[in-house]
Amino acid sequence: MSLQRIIATGLCVVFIATANTQAADAEQYWPQWRGPHDTGTAPKAKPPTEWSESKNIKWKVAIPGSSHATPIIWGDRVFVQTANEVKAANEEKEIPKAVQFDGIAGNAVFASMQPGERPRGRRGRGGRRGRRGGRREREKPTANFKFDILALDRTTGKTLWQTTCAEEVPHESLHRDSTQASNSPVTDGKHVYAYFGTRGLHCLDWNGKIVWSKRFGKMNTRNEFGEGSSPALHGDTIVINWDHEGDSFIIALDKKTGNEKWKVDRDEPTSWSTPIIVEDGGKPIVITSAANFVRGYDLKTGELAWKCGGLTNNIISSPVAADGVVYCMSSRRGEKAMAIRFAGAKGDITDSERVVWSDDKNTPYVPSPLLYDGSLYFTKRRPLVVSCLNSRDGKPRFEPERLSDLAGMYASPVAADGKIYFVGREGNTVVLKHGSEFKVLATNKLDDGFDASPAVAGDEIYLRGRKHLYCIAK
Repeated sequence: MSLQRIIATGLCVVFIATANTQAADAEQYWPQWRGPHDTGTAPKAKPPTEWSESKNIKWKVAIPGSSHATPIIWGDRVFVQTANEVKAANEEKEIPKAVQFDGIAGNAVFASMQPGERPRGRRGRGGRRGRRGGRREREKPTANFKFDILALDRTTGKTLWQTTCAEEVPHESLHRDSTQASNSPVTDGKHVYAYFGTRGLHCLDWNGKIVWSKRFGKMNTRNEFGEGSSPALHGDTIVINWDHEGDSFIIALDKKTGNEKWKVDRDEPTSWSTPIIVEDGGKPIVITSAANFVRGYDLKTGELAWKCGGLTNNIISSPVAADGVVYCMSSRRGEKAMAIRFAGAKGDITDSERVVWSDDKNTPYVPSPLLYDGSLYFTKRRPLVVSCLNSRDGKPRFEPERLSDLAGMYASPVAADGKIYFVGREGNTVVLKHGSEFKVLATNKLDDGFDASPAVAGDEIYLRGRKHLYCIAK
């Protein structure tokens, strides 16, 4: 064998070994908003089943500002984004330090906090071009906001660094339940990529220094509801989906430089769904879920591989996928769930045999579905019921059941160690046993309110409340 072939073979082996190591590392952590496999599942985690303000709280720390971003975890760090309104000097308040717990019930003493009230503002005829039916329930911001990402120590909750990625007056008001920082970050274990939509995508090193930043314009969301889609990361490529009431597009960037790899126009209205990246015959494919079509793009070139229509309006839920099938759901002006076999798909596959099964009841509006061990879990908002389907054929594993201990739910469910976690808006979390029957293992109450989706890693579950970030562990 020639020296050149020996060197090339050695480099290939090193590359494969490094890729496998990174994939194994990712499984231990929560590197993006739906976890290591984009399904809501933590395959190696064993978080607690029960907790309260005085039980199984490892630490609790106040986070400045507001955000619906999911915390992400890698190694000994937790990353969380926030939008913090800049106040006059005499209005600034000291941010409390992390509250430490020794794991013994009753030994943690702190003030009990009620879930934060959401500012409601006025109701009116919001929306693009003054159309009726909008819900612009807040006045347009007039003050600057700092768009920050924080790195916290996983053991103590101490803030290691806080970096302001942008500071400006937001151009849109919001739905009353939204925030100016609802997009979640993503990490590869070497850099963290903070994404604030209109305020840009920012690559930071492990010490919080900004390496590069990229702006994409101003997003004009339907009825000024706010932004929410998060980045997708695969190898050296970051993908951003930019569906809004202007010229929509999807764009791929080099994660090392922020340089554009490709950009493709999209005929889509506003969506809040996050893309996922899957393998099809060894080739990575980007899948997006939107009102007109679910689409698959070649990650390397941006070429459209296939598309499939059938969802309803206002797509918020992100897709989940496994074994060559993607599951997409929506629930606005109709309800729809679809299982699409994307492996080897080409062209328009709407209403074809590629649609393995579909359903039109009890689908989610805001939360994304959970794909766990061959089961799809998802919630309907009114009334709040949970469904569980066999992902292979769409048949119920158990009949829809009320989550009576939850007053409302925006967070997406997560799974670990044979348990399913549903986090409600008013502080309760219902824990179900995974299986073919509806069995509640625990209902856990905290003093904060929760709209962000939880993150799970190791023996811990992280809940980003309206005021605090909780690390929950035995």
